[in-house]
Amino acid sequence: MMADSHANLSQPVAVSSAGEADRAAWSGYVDGRADASFFHRFEWRELIARQWRHTPHYLIARRGATVTGVLPLAMVKTRLFGTALVSLPFCVYGGPLADDERTLAALDARALEIAAGERAAHIEYRAMSALHPDWPSSKLYVSFRKQISADDDENMLAIPRKQRAMVRKGIGNRLEAKLEDVDAFFPLYADNVHRHGTPGMPRSWFRALHESFGRDCEVLVVRDGQGRALSAVISFYFRDQVLPYYAGDIDAARGLAANDFKYWALMRRAAARGSRLFDFGRSKLDTGAHAFKRNWGFEPTPLAYEYRLLSRDSVPQNNPSNPKYRLAIEAWRRLPRPIVNWLGPSIVRGLG
Repeated sequence: MMADSHANLSQPVAVSSAGEADRAAWSGYVDGRADASFFHRFEWRELIARQWRHTPHYLIARRGATVTGVLPLAMVKTRLFGTALVSLPFCVYGGPLADDERTLAALDARALEIAAGERAAHIEYRAMSALHPDWPSSKLYVSFRKQISADDDENMLAIPRKQRAMVRKGIGNRLEAKLEDVDAFFPLYADNVHRHGTPGMPRSWFRALHESFGRDCEVLVVRDGQGRALSAVISFYFRDQVLPYYAGDIDAARGLAANDFKYWALMRRAAARGSRLFDFGRSKLDTGAHAFKRNWGFEPTPLAYEYRLLSRDSVPQNNPSNPKYRLAIEAWRRLPRPIVNWLGPSIVRGLG
């Protein structure tokens, strides 16, 4: 999406690498963009570099002294998955923000130079809407976003009847949801990803998120009457939006409707904080998560993940839906928990 610019359009666009000295200019530009996301925040630059050792290439475009665009990128290099320039690894949204076509073209051109210099196989923009109709795109992911009210009763009535019954079941089971810390969240997350046969992130990643974003990154944990942790979610807050992003649970959570109760408790918490848009995040088509979110009355919107292919001839398929990973997923489920917790981060580092 292009925005109105106060810059003189006759001036040339200059693109440079944004460093710490550009933080305020970057943040000010992002704050002024209606189409910016939580993942355009400058904090991700240091997080991705420090925690995952991927080289950030944060590009900032100017006409004179006026910022006209930004593009957060990171070079992802691994032996297992090769090299790619991504906007942005570990983030569901990203891509360029630009005031006009010339700014977008200048950001694209600089990204291409960086990718070619590192012999990247492709460039990936994880955008919400398409910016390059001539680029191949992935049709795998959709997002679920819906307005919520300040009134809890209105939000409850907006939930479809069958799903509302599950929320009431969780309430009837006298579950409680409280803000806690990463150490309470991590065992539930680790249990969940292991059951699904996918590698997980290290505890240090969640601690770093919590430390970097402060009150804009909350951990909500659901416990039963005996204090047993059943389910948890880490959520991001951005403007008037809440984004439940990382989640985990134990097997017993389903029978007690703890996951249903968890998202209802989060909705109430977010509404009280002033959030008016509940972003249920991305899901792959035809998955359990996709069906679960639709049950809440959220309608899917396709995500425009665009690719500039360089040394490959098709869009990468590094996800659990790829049939070639089926045996690996089954084997992963059978590995002992200490091994998967130790080995998982080295694999997920290349998946981003």
